[in-house]
Amino acid sequence: MGFALGTRPASIKNYRDEFDPVFSLRRKGWRNRPIREYCKEAAVQYADLPLKEFTLYLKSLIYERGAFDLLAEEVNVELNKESSFAKRLITGQAAEKYFEIIHPSIPALAEYTLENVTQFGCGFDYRLRKPGVNDFLAVEVKGLNASRGTISLTEKEHRVAGVLSERFYLFVVSNFRETPSHAIYRNPLNSELSFLRQETHVVQVNWRVIV
Repeated sequence: MGFALGTRPASIKNYRDEFDPVFSLRRKGWRNRPIREYCKEAAVQYADLPLKEFTLYLKSLIYERGAFDLLAEEVNVELNKESSFAKRLITGQAAEKYFEIIHPSIPALAEYTLENVTQFGCGFDYRLRKPGVNDFLAVEVKGLNASRGTISLTEKEHRVAGVLSERFYLFVVSNFRETPSHAIYRNPLNSELSFLRQETHVVQVNWRVIV
């Protein structure tokens, strides 16, 4: 959640501890210090808000696209796909923020300026440019909750990776559940990674009316 908000994950833990005296009999909060006044005011302000409504409110703040992602989540609930939607959304969002934070420390990419192009649907998440260089680099970011797992490329991402070859980077962030770490693959289709083609046939439902 910390990376998804673009802040230090430890900050989330610290605020959790801040509210311990209000919500926990076992945990005592910060040692030798009472709860901060503005936190106490927040606890009072939202004390009577039902958990479901409070959860939706928090998601609207955490989700990068706010109400749009909440709508997508609701649609997934209607389609009985709610179990993994929020986790995938937050993990992907956190992975992107993690990359933005760590980018200056990556030798191969540090001199390039970063542009998030996710919304353009071009087959990668970030376009990297360097002054005086016409060509750009492309970075696709993937995230995993555990230390190991499966990632997939869409058909467009796979095609773009093939076209850009050495200018395409796959950046994988893993182990969000504990301590995140990352691996970076240049030209991933010609790397130690071995991608397997998988075809999925989807039944599409349309609703028609004569007007």
